[in-house]
Amino acid sequence: MDSFRIAIVQSKRDPYNCRLNTEKGLKIVREAKRREADIVLFPECWITGYEFPDFDKDLPLKEIERMPEYQQWFSRSLDEGSPYICRFCELAKDLQIGVVITGFTRGRSRPQNSAFVINRNGKIILKYSKVHTCDSAGERLLESGSDFKVCDFDGVKIGIMICYDREYPESARILMLKGAELILVPNDCGAMFPRVQALSTRAYENMTGVAMANPPGENAGCSCAFSPIVWDEKGLPVDNRIVLADGMTEAVYIAEYDLRRLRNYRSHEMMGNTFRKVEAYAELLNDEIKEPFIRKI
Repeated sequence: MDSFRIAIVQSKRDPYNCRLNTEKGLKIVREAKRREADIVLFPECWITGYEFPDFDKDLPLKEIERMPEYQQWFSRSLDEGSPYICRFCELAKDLQIGVVITGFTRGRSRPQNSAFVINRNGKIILKYSKVHTCDSAGERLLESGSDFKVCDFDGVKIGIMICYDREYPESARILMLKGAELILVPNDCGAMFPRVQALSTRAYENMTGVAMANPPGENAGCSCAFSPIVWDEKGLPVDNRIVLADGMTEAVYIAEYDLRRLRNYRSHEMMGNTFRKVEAYAELLNDEIKEPFIRKI
């Protein structure tokens, strides 16, 4: 495979209707196939919606979990055998296309925020659950994932991180260390300008492609894709943007990566895992939180 085409979905979904979101998503997959995409990247929590029960922030989680409203919300969580997930698997197989589909899924005791990577044969080859949940907001009701994962899709190494994961450079760095060539980012948030800049940096510093799908809206949207290639053959800086959407347009954007050029660049440039001095990194594993970073949850 010399090139890899990602269909980046910048589209709205219903807050609560899994059936409607699934039907809309399947139509988007068909459109992506007509446009010769290799894989379709949906925003965060596409099937289930990204809405949370409205509870008093001061209530302890154990008390919230006993409430009927919470139990109803929890009951909508998906698993790999969910009929909605199965519909995407079936269509992926029929059309011979990959899909990254998302939603709230069943964790050990609470829902997780997850993405499934489905291959061209309709098989789930990776389930990733968001590690960096936004614990200061509604995601305090979620169970965090515990590791970052990479899968092989048609010989292309793909890693996933979800929304708030991208705020921490360690997320993309670990995916790079695990072999990711492309990092796909389901997303659902606003205030996108600095976040888009950060994704460009993640691509540059790890020598990986990075693509992000975000729903449109006021101060939102800005779905994007970046190449890791920031210098040309003469060493002159180049713009590494492949796609950068506006905030409001609802559309599917195609980001095409030249894999031969990307792999050649990764084979000789000096970022990624080339000359890191890891013996100086021990403090990264220190979990103590000090001022000014202490927050009340």
